[in-house]
Amino acid sequence: MKKVMVLIVLSIVMTAATAWSGTLEDVQKKGILACGISEGVPGFSIPDSKGHWVGFDVDMARAVAAAVLSDPEKIKFVPLASKQKIIAVSSGQVDLTSRTTTWTLKRDAKQGVDFTTIVFYDGQGFMVPKSLGVESATKIDGATVCVTAGTTSELNLADFARLHGLKIEALVFDGKKEALNAYTAGRCDGFTTDVSQLASLRTTFASPMAHKILPEVISKEPLSPLVRHGDNQWKDIVTWVINGLIAAEENGITAANVEEMKVKSNNPVIQRMLGQSGDTGSYLGLDKEWLVRAIKAVGNYGEIYDRHFGPSTKLNIPRGVNKLWTQGGLHYALPIR
Repeated sequence: MKKVMVLIVLSIVMTAATAWSGTLEDVQKKGILACGISEGVPGFSIPDSKGHWVGFDVDMARAVAAAVLSDPEKIKFVPLASKQKIIAVSSGQVDLTSRTTTWTLKRDAKQGVDFTTIVFYDGQGFMVPKSLGVESATKIDGATVCVTAGTTSELNLADFARLHGLKIEALVFDGKKEALNAYTAGRCDGFTTDVSQLASLRTTFASPMAHKILPEVISKEPLSPLVRHGDNQWKDIVTWVINGLIAAEENGITAANVEEMKVKSNNPVIQRMLGQSGDTGSYLGLDKEWLVRAIKAVGNYGEIYDRHFGPSTKLNIPRGVNKLWTQGGLHYALPIR
């Protein structure tokens, strides 16, 4: 009887292994990367006038597509509401989600997904109409606040109210668009989400300056792309592509000079990164120029940030802690060797 049970278990394991060979092979067979993104947050991910998705999170995903498919355009973007962003990855609906998602213990350990690396350090805040006359989030006792379901924002709002002894009524909506529309329609006194998103979404208002973001940041929101749990190779690929974009900024490698640096640089670190020595791609199941393609497609981390949040954009969000560690920020690239 024991032998029969062993054979059955082995058969199940072998069948499962045959049924799912891994995300990298699946993506390369399909010839396209399916990526979950937000329903539309300026700066992070939003379709332009031609329906082409653009944004910080979009570029992170395009870098992965360039590395594994040799083409940043071989990608299908799937807009996801907040409550869908975890299940879409764990169920295999998408290969990757690059969508303003906070890395938390429960999500990482219990919901069938793995986070890769932090791309944006953020924190939750509040936005209110200036006409309300409120200068601090600690003064919103008795207020009604719009928030999105299934987010850390919903939980943080409850924690903040308890901590400060405030009576805050949360109006919870399935999607961010619905919550934002309710706020602009005057159904609630305030709106809460990550500070970067508050700044982003405020630019879509008819009168942006009629609304203010209060000074308090009430949480830590480390935002990271996520992948399906259990596929270590795919997690490594996404992690190291993004890490490579940060390392590229540290080493002065840009979209414009990456090909020249590949040939001319005598820096051993850059030679390894760009495939001129060693074979880092083989560790990931990729070729030697995986990172060259990613950088050439979207630029280094700083270029991506400036393109979507820099001084020349409507958002103009200071990098702050999103600077490199050498500039007083938190981004610190791991060694590619």
